[in-house]
Amino acid sequence: MASISRRYSQFFIPTLKEVPAEAEIISHQLMLRAGMIRKLAAGIYNYLPFGLMALKKVEGIVREEMDKAGAIEVLLPGVQPGDLWMESGRWDYYGPELLRFRDRHNRESCLGPTHEEVITDLVRREIHSYKQLPIILYQIQTKFRDEIRPRFGVMRAREFTMKDAYSFDVDEEGSNRSYERMHVAYEAIFRRCGLKFRAVEADTGAIGGSFSHEFMVLSDTGEDDIVSCQNCNYASNLEKAEVIVREDDSRCAERQKELQVVDTPGIRTVDEVTEFLSVGPEKLVKTLIYQTEQGPIAALVRGDHELNETKLRNVLNAQELAMADPETVFDVTGAPMGFAGAIGLKVRKLADFALKEMKNMVMGANEKDRHIVNVNEGRDFQVEQHADLRMITSSDLCPRCGGELRFGKGIEVGHIFKLGTKYTKALKANFLDKNGEETPIVMGCYGIGIERVVAAAIEQSHDDNGIIFPVSISPFEITILPLELHEARVRKVAEDLYRHLSDLGTGVFLDDRDERPGFKLKDADLLGIPVRVAVSVRTLKEDSIEIRLRSDPDVRLIPINKAPEAIKEVVQGLYDSLK
Repeated sequence: MASISRRYSQFFIPTLKEVPAEAEIISHQLMLRAGMIRKLAAGIYNYLPFGLMALKKVEGIVREEMDKAGAIEVLLPGVQPGDLWMESGRWDYYGPELLRFRDRHNRESCLGPTHEEVITDLVRREIHSYKQLPIILYQIQTKFRDEIRPRFGVMRAREFTMKDAYSFDVDEEGSNRSYERMHVAYEAIFRRCGLKFRAVEADTGAIGGSFSHEFMVLSDTGEDDIVSCQNCNYASNLEKAEVIVREDDSRCAERQKELQVVDTPGIRTVDEVTEFLSVGPEKLVKTLIYQTEQGPIAALVRGDHELNETKLRNVLNAQELAMADPETVFDVTGAPMGFAGAIGLKVRKLADFALKEMKNMVMGANEKDRHIVNVNEGRDFQVEQHADLRMITSSDLCPRCGGELRFGKGIEVGHIFKLGTKYTKALKANFLDKNGEETPIVMGCYGIGIERVVAAAIEQSHDDNGIIFPVSISPFEITILPLELHEARVRKVAEDLYRHLSDLGTGVFLDDRDERPGFKLKDADLLGIPVRVAVSVRTLKEDSIEIRLRSDPDVRLIPINKAPEAIKEVVQGLYDSLK
């Protein structure tokens, strides 16, 4: 993207001194204070010039790397016909985040939260032969997801800008190559944006498909939990993280004891039951009743473990999954909540792998105020399936190498998926292969949240005074501060620098306001432009100007006659550091 220069006096940048009460996290606070955004409605924002310039810088990097990877840009409609979503099976599955409406002809439509259906429809109409494949198409376009609780400013907005790309290949092998090409492109994009990030394995969610990676910006303020191995390259978000069960010889050798029913009046929680029975929580089994579109099911996990609903949904291949209400629990178990157990249940039962070798367990008796001790699978109850159903914990080991795990926080800025033939089979997007046989195209999809990249960069790079922009996505690369505007020489040197640096192709922001030096310096820190050049009576006595990086407190004096080239060199050095 070509660099643009502007004067403060001829620019629209309404900064705020105070932190707005509505802003929950740092990026939201600073984007409001720096005049980048203004809220229009819940989760919907106006982007002011300073904010829009940052978004355009990110878009420019995205376009360059996508084009370099061989992807071709298109632009698809924001309004999508409901018929396409019904054809793919996602009209009802996607849920209330899909904003549906009817036009004047009573045809159902939606505002696009993503474009798998539309791009697949385009391809099925235009691509018919293996000779036209592979191809990757992408767009940068506004999306709308009707979040129930939009929050964190642009981080979880209802309306947002996404780069979404879609690959189309003749087979899985080709699709894997496209996936890897996009993976490499994403690493280049986020590196050039100045982000510290990690690619982690992730659940595919409502998009579907067999495999995916999220690109997480590492930040203590992130709302996503991530786990990574300290010995190998394994990394995953918490809901996807695999759990390996370690062999326990002592548990296998334990002898089965006689079943015993125990009165537990008013005692129903894990802590209450284990304290009352003087056993550890690892001996207790939680029998959790869930409602699905297939009917109620029971999921069994150890008392010291937490059920992972994403894993349970995937094992069941369920579109709907919710904890059963008290009435359903009573219908299934014959007891109020807190006393459910696996013995005698007539619903499908699934158990976490950790229960497979357990002996003499404790669980609810399916009677009010009663539990059963010394329960053993096989003798006392059966389960239809054992699976990895729980959340990983700090005591677990890496599922790849058995190494120690590290837990942290991240902000999702990108997500790539292997879709397989999920959409092409549903929408009959086929091609004729080399043998003349009709075959479904194999797909992948790849998204980047443009606003999220900017917000994540601010979350990751700021201080008490304001934003510290990476040079590549900063609206301007240099800010010039004439600190005594009433002095003719200060004005002239500042104007000359502004003109020369602009001619050299750098983006310059000249603060030509007649304000106090402290006021200008404070605003410069807030806006976070990477290179600050101060022109003052003091430095001009030595025929010099002052240069300072926003990320570094050290100040340098540079002779006026060498200033434009020296400043340009500093800017180039910042870009080089992102390679």
